[in-house]
Amino acid sequence: MSTNVSNCKDRRVLRTQKQLKDALLILMEQKPFQAISISEIVQQADVNRGTFYNHYQYKEELLEAMIDDVLEDLVNAYRQPYQNIDRFDISTLSTSAIKIFDHVQSHATFYSLMLTSPDLQELQNKLGDVIKNLLLQDLLINNHQSNLKSEFLASYHAHALLGLIIEWVQGGFRYSSKFMTEKLLEIIQGKNSRKVFKTSIT
Repeated sequence: MSTNVSNCKDRRVLRTQKQLKDALLILMEQKPFQAISISEIVQQADVNRGTFYNHYQYKEELLEAMIDDVLEDLVNAYRQPYQNIDRFDISTLSTSAIKIFDHVQSHATFYSLMLTSPDLQELQNKLGDVIKNLLLQDLLINNHQSNLKSEFLASYHAHALLGLIIEWVQGGFRYSSKFMTEKLLEIIQGKNSRKVFKTSIT
C-alpha cells in the first residue's frame, strides 16, 4: 500500500513540475525570461504560488530544471543507436535507430527559443559540448588514417550535427524528422566515411 501511495505522489510531483516547465516555456515565447514573474508562471500553470515553492525556490531554478530535462533527453536520444552493443559500425546504421531529430522535434519550442531568446542562446555551445563529450566518453574512434587528436575529431562531428539541427530549426522544421534522419545517414555513410566504434557503455 505504501509503495502505491509513494508512486502516486511521485507521479503528482512530476506532473506538477511538468506543468510549471510547460508554463515557463509558453511565457518565454511571449517575453524575455527576466520579464517573467512567478505569479505569471503559476497562473499559466494553473497552480497556486505555494505549489511553485514546494518545488523550486526561484524561477531560475525552474529554468535550469527545464534545460536539464532536455539535455538528459538529448543524451538518451543520441545514445540510442549504440546503447548496449559492443561494436557500432556506421555502415550498418539504419534510420530507425537514429532518434536525435525525433528528440529535437519533441522539444521544438525549446530549440526554437534557443536560437531566438537571449536567455537560451548560450545553450548552443552547451549542446555542442554535450555531444562532443558523448563521443569522447562512449566511443573510441577507429580511424588510423587520421592524425587528428580525439578531441578535435569529436568536436568536428559534434558541431557538424549541431549545425544540421540549427539549420533545421531556423528553417521552421519545414522537413520532417524522418527526412533529416535520412540526410544525416547519407552524410555519415558517404564515401570514405566508414567508421567502426568500440563502445564504452553497456
